Amino acid sequence: MKIKNKTFRQNAITYAMVLLFYLICQGLIMSGNMSSLMKGLMVPICYYVILAVSLNLVVGISGELSLGHAGFMCIGAYSSAIFAVCVDGKIPEMAELLLALVIGAAVTAVFGFLIGIPVLRLRGDYLAIVTLAFGEIIKNVVNAVYVGVDENGLHFSMKDSLSLGLSENGIEIINGAQGISGLPRTATFTTGIILVFITLFIVLNLVNSRQGRAIMAIRDNRIAAESIGLSVSKYKMMAFVISAALAGVAGVLYSHNLSTLQATSKNFGYNQSIMILVFVVLGGIGNIRGSVIAAFILTILPEKLRFLSDYRMLIYAIVLITMMLFNSAPKAIAWRKSIKERFFSGKKAEAGKEAQ
Repeated sequence: MKIKNKTFRQNAITYAMVLLFYLICQGLIMSGNMSSLMKGLMVPICYYVILAVSLNLVVGISGELSLGHAGFMCIGAYSSAIFAVCVDGKIPEMAELLLALVIGAAVTAVFGFLIGIPVLRLRGDYLAIVTLAFGEIIKNVVNAVYVGVDENGLHFSMKDSLSLGLSENGIEIINGAQGISGLPRTATFTTGIILVFITLFIVLNLVNSRQGRAIMAIRDNRIAAESIGLSVSKYKMMAFVISAALAGVAGVLYSHNLSTLQATSKNFGYNQSIMILVFVVLGGIGNIRGSVIAAFILTILPEKLRFLSDYRMLIYAIVLITMMLFNSAPKAIAWRKSIKERFFSGKKAEAGKEAQ
């Protein structure tokens, strides 16, 4: 009972933290006290939080090092963008966004399952290299594909837009490296926060469920988990597919926040995958709330340091190193633990006095 109450309390703190952030930001927006630059960061903060939390499910909870999250994000972004262009103006915007989220998550989950079959046979550095290569392959394939639609259905080509053979009423959807243009910008800060809550609900409930405990048991001791009858491949695949689907949701939010979608090295390359991994590491591997905080801080920080001009990235690097040391250095861990023990021992003492 004590463990359940502690888990409920910890989850409630995480939800309350996100809700408080939303209320503060919404209040600043409504009062006109938030700059246009910060307004533009609200949706990116949401999809980076989703990416960090979903990757932590694989890296922290499952114990596997995956660097293909940008690739899954790309699949979700492009699959939902194709759907959005095809139905633009034919259904209400909210219905289109809702269906795009379902399609983006479903398509990415299918890719996650297909890729997970061979990939999850690997471990450690080999898994990281293969998933990183997968992300790069997805980006390069998307840049080489031309897609159009007319009354005869979808048309695909790997040459150029002229070879699609579209009719006069046809619409070109993906124009190779130029990407997709004319997207409806239906993503809002409120939508993003709702998706953050849904992501946290899925991940936190999975972690505290029977399946989540099985995943962590496999992470801690694979041989012991197999000896008691746990299916290693089943639970590893479960975590991988759910993580991929949530990354696809982040991709949908990303694509619906833009008018033009392109698969560049900046947004879907390996640097993006590394940055998402940095969120997870700095927030604490296996610490879901830490991933939320790290994604928020590291998304806002570069923009807040723009006034430093050439020194901006230097300060950013120093902050990263400091956070890393604070999270992983033995002395820092012992210091945090001692403060926590003093705080809770003080509260228990006060509660004892009140009871007497």
